[in-house]
Amino acid sequence: MADKLNFALVSPERELFHGDVDQVVVPGSEGEFGVLPNHAPVMSVIKPGALRVIDGAAERRIFVNGGFADVTPDGLTVLAEEAIDLADVDAAQVEQDLKAAAEDLRDASTDAQREAAQRKLERLEGLKAALAR
Repeated sequence: MADKLNFALVSPERELFHGDVDQVVVPGSEGEFGVLPNHAPVMSVIKPGALRVIDGAAERRIFVNGGFADVTPDGLTVLAEEAIDLADVDAAQVEQDLKAAAEDLRDASTDAQREAAQRKLERLEGLKAALAR
């Protein structure tokens, strides 16, 4: 269909979505941007946040943690380092995981442990923020 956007979302584990939609809002590194059918070609780095897939009145929100968005004449492809459907996320579990990650960061005794704990904490903070929107 000419009035629909061909969209594919792929993570290292699997293809999470492939189909025609009305619009996708991408959390780009320089700010959110919407992609509609016939969008000009562009490539962007993705920052952690909620990618919104809009089709009619339905909106699906997916947390993406890093990757790239590539808009071509054929549509939009998002290659995400990690992608989680926000409908499947338990907010209470995220809160518990955040507390544990903060404790891990506080208790880290080596630079490698601190870096790993900091990355985990930042990922979880991004996921919490995506749930809140």
